[in-house]
Amino acid sequence: MTREEKSVVIEELTAQLADNTNIYLTDISGLDAATTSNLRRACFKSNIKLAVVKNTLLEKAMEASDKDFGDLATTLKGNTSVMYSETGNAPAKVIKEFRKKSEKPLLKGAFIEEAIYIGDDLLDTLVDIKSKEELLGDIISLLQSPAKNVISALKSGGGTIAGIVKTLSEREG
Repeated sequence: MTREEKSVVIEELTAQLADNTNIYLTDISGLDAATTSNLRRACFKSNIKLAVVKNTLLEKAMEASDKDFGDLATTLKGNTSVMYSETGNAPAKVIKEFRKKSEKPLLKGAFIEEAIYIGDDLLDTLVDIKSKEELLGDIISLLQSPAKNVISALKSGGGTIAGIVKTLSEREG
């Protein structure tokens, strides 16, 4: 690979790092072609981009990036694949599901919304991270529950002020 080609790859990697807020570094070495193809299919179904990269080029792209990757560069040893996703926990879920049949991919580290996770032992923690959509759903549910209580009190109170007050006071107690 010429110096110009390396420079182009570093620029492309830097752009990918800038465009994504959820980045996983994994090791998929040793997977045969069929298993790797299955992993790529699983990633595609979950809207995850999977790319095998050279450690030195990824490290230079991390340095050129505006993001602070902290100690994540220390994981760049051996073979490295990068998973890019819009959803913070999607790659972790794919990895966990895939490892039911295979010992890899191994999680080297992850950059999730500016937080850094290093080590395969954090896979379950990353699976449990809620996506923005899940958090919004939880918030909406919390906001709706008092309104639902008032509406049901209005319906069961017979439409009179006294009935509504009585129904609400019985629920409070």
